[in-house]
Amino acid sequence: MAIASALSLLAPAKLNLFLHVLGRRPDGYHDLQSVFRCISLFDEIQIEKRPKGEPLTLSCNVDLGDPQDNLVLRAAALLQERSSTRYGAHVILKKQIPVGAGLGGGSSDAAAVLVGLNDLWSLNFTAAELQQLGAALGADIPFFIQGGDAWVAGLGERIEPLQLASSWYVVAYPNVVIPTAEIFSDPDLTRDAEPSTIARFLGSGPADVWRNDLEAVAVRRYPEVGQLKNWLSRHGTAKMSGSGSAVFLEVASEGQAQAVVAEMPTPWQGFKVAAGGIKSLQRQISELDKEN
Repeated sequence: MAIASALSLLAPAKLNLFLHVLGRRPDGYHDLQSVFRCISLFDEIQIEKRPKGEPLTLSCNVDLGDPQDNLVLRAAALLQERSSTRYGAHVILKKQIPVGAGLGGGSSDAAAVLVGLNDLWSLNFTAAELQQLGAALGADIPFFIQGGDAWVAGLGERIEPLQLASSWYVVAYPNVVIPTAEIFSDPDLTRDAEPSTIARFLGSGPADVWRNDLEAVAVRRYPEVGQLKNWLSRHGTAKMSGSGSAVFLEVASEGQAQAVVAEMPTPWQGFKVAAGGIKSLQRQISELDKEN
């Protein structure tokens, strides 16, 4: 475990290669199937261990509203409570993943704090225990604690690692923040997708059957998403990630990704990203511990 008093982690964004809504549960949540991919778009997180009795604090390069409502501090507080540690911490968050984009930035940041503080506070929680803690805060957090590529089902708690080929993507953000709950609560959302299998996904091409069931609702509520998707679709099959608003496109090469990003009209934001071989949070911690 760590003997250092501070560490820095890169919290990756993710793409949903598809997202099917199988049904609504009695508790109001939804059963899903999806494939998540971590990509090379990161928030930078520095975590500083503070003495016993010191508070948990957060600073950020963008306005996140009330810090006490932020997933990062909530994750730190939950880990502190469950471990009964009295140590404090200060988190410095440099946001680069767009907010409200369906790229999982907030969940990834929370996962990074759980993994990082577990190390700095020498708590020895297992990855599975951290995932269980994270699930109480957000459905995507358990995936980010694992990282990589994965088939994700249920509420997000059923995670099966995948080994997908390395790829280049263009990720485009229309500068629109979409609240996830708004999309899932829409009465027009279809909630009757047929369950599929990993084998079927791995054996198929990029067919339209692997769709995002949230996309139609998001496009209706936020026309900018549809406009961006139409523009990006000139270069291939574009899809929305998560509950939006970001749209992505797989391309053949880094050069093609760069060319598409360069063409993107303002004020849209374009990102050239890679997938495959993205270091997980756990691997980053392991490498940092070896350095110490």
